[in-house]
Formats: sequence, C-alpha cells, structure tokens
Amino acid sequence: MDLGVFIPIGNNGWLISTTSPQYKPSFELNLEVCQLAEKYGFEFALSMIKFRGFGGDSEFWDYNLESFTLMSAIAARTERIKLFASTAVLTLPPAVVARMATTVDSVAPGRFGINIVSGWAPGEYSQMGLWPGDEYFAQRYDYSTEYVTIMQELWANGTVTMDGEFFQMDDCHMKPIPSNKIEIVCAGQSERGMAFCAEFGDYQFILGTGVNTPTAYAPGNVQLLAAAEKTGRDIGSYVLFMVITGDTDEEAMAKWKLYNDGVDTKALAWMADQADSDATADASGTAKTISLPEGAINFNMGTLVGSYESVARMLDEAGSVPGTKGIMLTFDDFIDGLKIFGEKVQPLMKTRSVTVAG
Repeated sequence: MDLGVFIPIGNNGWLISTTSPQYKPSFELNLEVCQLAEKYGFEFALSMIKFRGFGGDSEFWDYNLESFTLMSAIAARTERIKLFASTAVLTLPPAVVARMATTVDSVAPGRFGINIVSGWAPGEYSQMGLWPGDEYFAQRYDYSTEYVTIMQELWANGTVTMDGEFFQMDDCHMKPIPSNKIEIVCAGQSERGMAFCAEFGDYQFILGTGVNTPTAYAPGNVQLLAAAEKTGRDIGSYVLFMVITGDTDEEAMAKWKLYNDGVDTKALAWMADQADSDATADASGTAKTISLPEGAINFNMGTLVGSYESVARMLDEAGSVPGTKGIMLTFDDFIDGLKIFGEKVQPLMKTRSVTVAG
C-alpha cells in the first residue's frame, strides 16, 4: 500500500481551529515535510491550489503558496518521492500547464503528476474575474474533459487541434514532449467526478469518513470501481486521512478535543456559504461532503486518533478495503507528526515494509 502526504501549502494545514497548531506556509516547511516523507519511504506528496482562504479568527488558508512553482523547487531537492502539483482549470490554459508539467518532469524525471481541480468555491475565482457564472457548476467536468484531453494530446504527440465547446486549439505545438508519463489524479466525490477520473485519471482521492472508522469510506471505492469497469481502466483510490497520535489513546483524544473546542465558526460559515452556491450538487459531491456540520473542523475527512499502536492497526484496516492503492495523510503538526509516524507508527503497520533512509 502506497503512502502519501498532503503537504501544508496553506496555513494551519487542515484543521479549521484556533487551538490547533498555528503556522504559515513556506518553502522551507514544505521542503522539510517532503524530505521527511521521502526519508520514511512515502511514495508521493501532493500540494493543493487555493486562491482565497476562509478567514475567521484563524485566518484559515488566507496564506497560500502556488502549487507548481513550489513542487518544481521541491523536485530539485528530492530524489525518489513522486510529486503532484494541482491546477485549477479556470486559472491557467491547458497548453501552458502541459508545458509546465513537461518542465518539472525534466527536473524530476518520472516523478511528477497533476491533480485536476475543477473548482467548487466561486469566491476563489470571482475575486480575479475568472468565475464563468453559476452555469459552470453543471459544465465543469465537460470543461475539464477538454482541458485534460488537450494536455494528454500535447504530451503524446507534441501537437493538438480542437474545436471544442470551451477550447479552440489551432495546430497548437509543444516540444519537447515529456520523457515520462505525467499521471493524473482527481478528487471529485460525486458520481460525475468519479466518471471523469475513470476516463482520464490514474488515481482518485477518496475522503475517509468519521473518527476512528477506518473502513467507512468503502462505498466510495465501490462507486469508483463501478465507474472504472465502464471504461476498462485500472483506477485506484488514494484515501485521505488525518492522523493525530499520542503515547496513549487518551492523550491523542485529548488533543482532538482541544482542537474541536477551538473550532473557527467564522471560517466554517464562509466554507458552508461557498458549498451552498451549487444548487445542482448531489449529496456526495466534494463541496457538500467537506462542509457537513458534524465534522467540518477538518473537512469531514476520516480522522484516526489514538496511540501509535491504535493508529497503525486502523491504517492496516483502511488499506484492506478492496480497490485501495494508497493512503494520503495529513497531520495536526506536520513536522513532529511525520517524525512520530515514521519512527513509531509505520514500523507497526503490516501493510508497510520500508527501509528508513539515513
């Protein structure tokens, strides 16, 4: 089972709280996270893209770096770990992103991929004059289909012509073509989002759900496998979990309670308002899922809280779900969390067998 880390490109990681660890993003922080992940044998690291934070008392995600430039710099300072940058499809032309990806592949051959972000929060894009209007909610995967088709044609052939609904490409050229496959990952949780990944992606991120319920995400895998069966492609799920550990279950749970006590309700209100903008969204869509009120402090992602032994056992259980190819982790404190995970949790996992680099 692969392991990855969802690096803290935005301030405070993935906890919308005033009592969780508070920190700003920087190249140095994210480089150290990726180098630690590489040291402990992680297979990949992914950075998101976010153009507007949620505000509130914690200024949640008001501070963010840019994904491609960050990962390009990290690519030059790592050796083995695979790196995924994110593109928000409304912000950069696909031919430009295809060339950017080819450039990073030359920095880190065979170690670079792209996460496709179709967009769910209008406020991110309207502030820049880039929101097409609410009709985009119903069109975004059609838009992304043309977008990814253009990139993949350029990577394969160095040229593309398209007279599409959203893009017109007139014998567009790009040389050199990448020497390695640029893998595509997707994160849409709706049926349409998974169908898109089954057609164009290599991996699909699935949100784990609940606290200490490591296999509760299994229905998402079933949905993905059904979509992949229709396309005949091998698409595996990468499941997202937050890990909060301590010497004992009680110590770890005390941290989790502390973070929940400081939930930033103002930031959550902004997120909920953005999530409600899409009147056509189904209940399984990304925006609806992450903003459910019962667990929005960490985007309703699955959270594993416990001792080192407990977390190792739950991760092994999570990895046993059919269709799971890997797990992507976030931490309350990324540096200490990764060190503890690599030295005290991973050695206890039956689904992992790695040698820690010196």
